[in-house]
Amino acid sequence: MRISAVAKFVGLVLAVACGAGRAAEPPIRIGEISSYSALPLGTRGYRQGWELARDEINGKGGVLGRKLEIIARDDAGKPDVAITAAGQLVDGEQVDLLTGTILSHVGLAVADFAKQKRTFFLASQPLTDALIWQKGNRYTFRLRPSTYTQASILAKEAAKFPARRWATIAPNYEFGQAAVASFKRELKRLKPDVEFVSEQWPPLGKIDAGAVVQAMMAESPDAIFNATFGADLAKFVREGSTRKAFANRAVVSILSGEPEYLAPLRDEAPPGWLVTGYPWSEIKTPAHDAFLQAYVARFKEPPNIGALIGYTNTLVLAKAIEMAGSTKTDDLIKAMEHLKVDTPVGPIAFRAIDHQSTMGVYVGRLAVRDGQGVMTDWRYVDGADYQPADAEVMAKLKN
Repeated sequence: MRISAVAKFVGLVLAVACGAGRAAEPPIRIGEISSYSALPLGTRGYRQGWELARDEINGKGGVLGRKLEIIARDDAGKPDVAITAAGQLVDGEQVDLLTGTILSHVGLAVADFAKQKRTFFLASQPLTDALIWQKGNRYTFRLRPSTYTQASILAKEAAKFPARRWATIAPNYEFGQAAVASFKRELKRLKPDVEFVSEQWPPLGKIDAGAVVQAMMAESPDAIFNATFGADLAKFVREGSTRKAFANRAVVSILSGEPEYLAPLRDEAPPGWLVTGYPWSEIKTPAHDAFLQAYVARFKEPPNIGALIGYTNTLVLAKAIEMAGSTKTDDLIKAMEHLKVDTPVGPIAFRAIDHQSTMGVYVGRLAVRDGQGVMTDWRYVDGADYQPADAEVMAKLKN
């Protein structure tokens, strides 16, 4: 009886010790970087999105029995600030991995940092193709559909227009340059007789919309490809509408259907534009309904594209860590190269060859409804259908 009592006591002590050990498991520390001060409208939703996903995951016990802890830093829209923040997160905060960024040149800077530090990095929002091709590396993956994918989808639709003479307008930095190059290349491939008669390259955030519209109209284009966004887009739309630059002209515009950029236009949203975006209120699938209801219930506002990306990005990280069975960089890379994840927009996967996700794009037309710009006649295009062939990717990786 004494032996039995002692055994029970020892068993109880061990059980308590094991429980305490589990409770003492340190959190998985994720370093997150984004342009919170430079792009407050979009990144506010982005942060709320990842906060929602983090709390849902932690409420279910976390990943590998550990809670997710996300430590956020502001890059102010500047590559050098982002590099400093990344160094503080990796060396000072001892994070297990890095994620985030939105502006393309900032994303490229952090990707290079990840390469130098041999640290896993999931780029959530940068669109530049160089991130996964010419300047890609084994440590960097990208969630959002690439510039190549979005421009190719829009070019396929634009090829159906009777327009032959095209003008382009885009911010003069990595994303704008890549967007125009991809659109021009694909449209010329599909419709060889088109010509580009005007290219306008305003500095990011400093557009002189009157001068840009005047220069563009001087060439009498049949159609316009636009890649401006944010405050630049609003100025371009208002100046172009005042000067009737969009009358009797087809306009194809990347990103302009995203709530971050569409909502500020209100009833000035230009009807008929062909755009990529996010018609959050009209997507009727169980997965998106669950996300939408949870987001609105918590934040008392509808999600923007940033919120969708922030939420999905965190789901991807959690799934990758679960598949890897650890937070070690090499294990995460192997897991990501074969990862499949269910998301609010449907299942997505990551390509081993270039570390790009197959997340798709919503394409539709702009219209004004109840004094607010909306997307109509939209459809979801699977990103897997607009990825370059492996041979093309290999050629890009060598350049």
